[in-house]
Amino acid sequence: MTTEDNNEELNYKKSGVDVEAGYELVQKIKPFVEKTKRPEIISGLGSFSALTRIPKHINNPILVTCTDGVGTKIEIAREMDNFETIGIDLVAMCVNDLLVCGAEPLVFLDYYVTDKLKVDTASKVIEGIAKGCEIAKCSLVGGETAEHPGSFPENSFDLAGFSLGVVDENEMIGVDGPRADDVLIGIESSGFHSNGFSLLRRIITEFNLDLKTQIDEERLGDILLKPTHIYVSEILALKKILTINAISHITGGGFFENIPRMLGKNQQAVINHDFSDWPAGNYYKWLIDTTNISKQNLLETFNCGIGLVISVDKADEENALGALNQTLFAKTIGTIKEKGTDNNEIIFV
Repeated sequence: MTTEDNNEELNYKKSGVDVEAGYELVQKIKPFVEKTKRPEIISGLGSFSALTRIPKHINNPILVTCTDGVGTKIEIAREMDNFETIGIDLVAMCVNDLLVCGAEPLVFLDYYVTDKLKVDTASKVIEGIAKGCEIAKCSLVGGETAEHPGSFPENSFDLAGFSLGVVDENEMIGVDGPRADDVLIGIESSGFHSNGFSLLRRIITEFNLDLKTQIDEERLGDILLKPTHIYVSEILALKKILTINAISHITGGGFFENIPRMLGKNQQAVINHDFSDWPAGNYYKWLIDTTNISKQNLLETFNCGIGLVISVDKADEENALGALNQTLFAKTIGTIKEKGTDNNEIIFV
């Protein structure tokens, strides 16, 4: 049937895009977005672009940018009908990457794409993003909400985030890398954070598991949806009292992909890791006991209970642990060594 066959005029809404729902969403999210506004932000929500001053306490500003998503963790949120935490994950995955060079998160933008905009769902997700920005002390300055009818799966959505940070050029972390004999301090993760969920979902299917499965009195689905820790406050406070030589954010690829990214050319990390040491370690122990997955495979895929690893001088070890353990569990997990006859970048002992 064509427009000649009926007199009904086609419009954007009939094609599957509801502009009015978008307007409704903007009004609904304004209150919690406003809570994230830093004093450097000049523009308001709804502007075509965001205007931001450089913080006055940064003397030699270097701008730092990161982008990331939360991957198929979204599918767990959908199955659990719980969309309140994945926004925090989105912020965490970006701002924790900014921290690797010592940057202070400044602004955040999100991209939300769906087949048909459901205002209540989108609002919960963006409220989580705003909460993450509050924790990270950065401003949610805008974003994009897109409907893709006919080209995006029905009743689904995806997320992407973009963050901008700033660091004083004289205070950047990791420029020269760690030093030989530095100690490596691990900082706890909340669980699986936002990586390895394609494997986790495959395990759930292969082993006929249910998201309501109980693990030490917690439901599996609730464990998987625990939001990624945001380490901004801890790291920015720590760098004020001692020198952090390097940082690794343990994300996709686990230890074997992310630890080498902090190392110098002729260095290796000697690490001692035991699941029982970490608050989230029982989740990984459960994976080993429930499936045929090896510890090696876990270390190549997940954070295994450690979300961030920092490298500091041995003389600063006690002060670093004392400061970090005020809010999050932290423990020395290894040292930095010059490469010897063993050419591996990581050695587990």
